Amino acid sequence: MRGGGERAGLALSRWGLALIGVTIVRLLVAACTPLSPDEAYYWVWSRALAPGYLDHPPMVALWIRAGTALLGSGALGVRLLGPISAAIGTLFLALAARDLGAGDGPPASRMVRAGVLLNATLALGIGAVMMTPDTPLLFFMTLALWALGRLLATGQGAWWLVLGAALGLACDSKYTAVLPGGGLALWCVCSRSGRAWLRTPWPWCGALLAAILFLPVIGWNEAHHWASFVRQGGRAGDWRPARAVQFLSELAGGQLGLMTPLIALAFGGGLWRAWRRAGRDPGAAVLLWWTIPAELVFIQHALGDRVQANWPVLLYPAMAILAASPVWRFWRAGAALGFALTLVVYIQSTLAPVSLSPHLDITLRQMAGWQGLAQAVDGLAAPGGFVAADEYGLASELALALPHRTVIGIEPRWALFALPRPVEGSGVFLCSMRRLRDLDLSPFSNATRIGTVERARKGNVAERYAVFRVTLAPGSPVGAARLPAGE
Repeated sequence: MRGGGERAGLALSRWGLALIGVTIVRLLVAACTPLSPDEAYYWVWSRALAPGYLDHPPMVALWIRAGTALLGSGALGVRLLGPISAAIGTLFLALAARDLGAGDGPPASRMVRAGVLLNATLALGIGAVMMTPDTPLLFFMTLALWALGRLLATGQGAWWLVLGAALGLACDSKYTAVLPGGGLALWCVCSRSGRAWLRTPWPWCGALLAAILFLPVIGWNEAHHWASFVRQGGRAGDWRPARAVQFLSELAGGQLGLMTPLIALAFGGGLWRAWRRAGRDPGAAVLLWWTIPAELVFIQHALGDRVQANWPVLLYPAMAILAASPVWRFWRAGAALGFALTLVVYIQSTLAPVSLSPHLDITLRQMAGWQGLAQAVDGLAAPGGFVAADEYGLASELALALPHRTVIGIEPRWALFALPRPVEGSGVFLCSMRRLRDLDLSPFSNATRIGTVERARKGNVAERYAVFRVTLAPGSPVGAARLPAGE
């Protein structure tokens, strides 16, 4: 027995060292890869903190504010908590797999397999070096699974409070966190063990704690005409069955890509095995309730509209636990393929050794050439003049890259921010060539096109922009805001 325990401890130590190595690599990639427009936009959030925003709840802004307080507004400062939270979340996931994964092999093996499978997905590999709402969401979902495992393993009701807090913070990260929480509520109603808990105060107190943590988001929405709830919840009623095959195919293809093929096979097999064992395995049963209702919601949504590939990623930690219980012979090969694909993305995003078009290279399309673009625009603007843009991502990138220049965002969403409104003045205005046909120049009293600038990497053009010399119309245009300056 001692020898088995020593071997298990040695294996966990080795995998712990590997996790440290992976985290160091992720920190380096996070530091060397330019910020995407969405990340720059979330950085603006962090400089104008609020209990809510049009697109998402505020947790990503708080995480960025913490990272930039330590390391400044560079790429590593914005993304600092991404690689760190992925590492800590992996430890919580391993502990959850120990408590929830009743299956083949010793607990230490399940712990290792769950952690490796999740980290080998392309979703986590890319998500750990970027900062989006999915980053804190995944962390709090793994924390919730750890608390759920402790609840089942110990039978101590106080774990409902940890579980409620984790789910509340997950909802403060992204609204989709309500789906696993809803599945857990269904488990409480539909299972004998869940109904037994409902006769105690613990799950009710946990739900109350989650609601309290989410209350500021509700308050912000109430004060802003329910803007965020309407934007996100309005998608639920879409119904275009004529395109359902296309949307369902895109959903399946997106998950195959983000999981990577062999890990997708392991995840599917884990769900099937859990279905067969649910009657005698409490961990499998509760994880099925955690995942299946959410999956059905995504499938239902795909009957009427496109499901973004990253939406189901919040279910990956639970599926990694389910996939870790059986000893899939190909799990090492699947993990190796996943890490290899992630490494290819890392190399392309930092070194760009392969010349690809922006249609094929998302790192070129999203992240490349922002500093060069900002310098070109700065050279076209008169001393003391502003730079303006009508795309939130473009305006945010310019605000980060031009700390000594006034940058103005002109879009209705900016009216929801506590940012200063611009005063009259002159400057230059950028508009992507793909948006030129629908360009609205009404915020300006005059506008004259003066040229075109490019955003490129190693001669590969990611996007072209029309440049106008403009003067702001009298009064503050609706939806115009002066963005915070980078460092």
